[in-house]
Amino acid sequence: MNPEHPGRLRHVCVGLAQPLAAGGRTVRSAIGKRPAEGAVAVAALGLAGDEQVDLSVHGGLHKAVYAYPVEHAAYWRAQRRAHGVSLFDEPLPPGFVGENLAIEGVLEREVWVGDTLHFEGCVLRVTAPREPCFKFNAVMGFAQAARLMVQGARCGFYLSVERPGTLRAGEPFVLRAGPRALSITEAIHAKWAKHRN
Repeated sequence: MNPEHPGRLRHVCVGLAQPLAAGGRTVRSAIGKRPAEGAVAVAALGLAGDEQVDLSVHGGLHKAVYAYPVEHAAYWRAQRRAHGVSLFDEPLPPGFVGENLAIEGVLEREVWVGDTLHFEGCVLRVTAPREPCFKFNAVMGFAQAARLMVQGARCGFYLSVERPGTLRAGEPFVLRAGPRALSITEAIHAKWAKHRN
């Protein structure tokens, strides 16, 4: 891949914690995000107006922001239909999988830990793939969703904030290559293999 790869930020999404029925119990979760209007401030711990509940899996300096490719939306619509969750093949709204940044033009196989996303108003560094949990299954509406996310490496990735600033839906960005030692696809498959053993 080129040292630089262009993309576009389709939506910036934020959300506050709410009760979520998952796995036979009710838990607090901020997985439900909604598109934000205008410029959104980005600080070291994430986006203004966004909340993170379980800081062991999302949040803190190394997982401040979660990016997810919009190219995966058609796959998830088809999976929900196949599992009898979606009757009308309705589109999934931005923020549905818990993403802060709905991005276009950059997929997991093109992203490596240490790469940077350069926006006009800030710079974010790729730190890790998302490891989906039971909450993702609950949101998707079927129990195999997390497994499918990992197997297909449709996991998105977490970002730390290298240069705080602002983000705005619709703006372009450039993915710049870092050390290229571990790809997001390799990282998620390695993490999943550990859980299976």
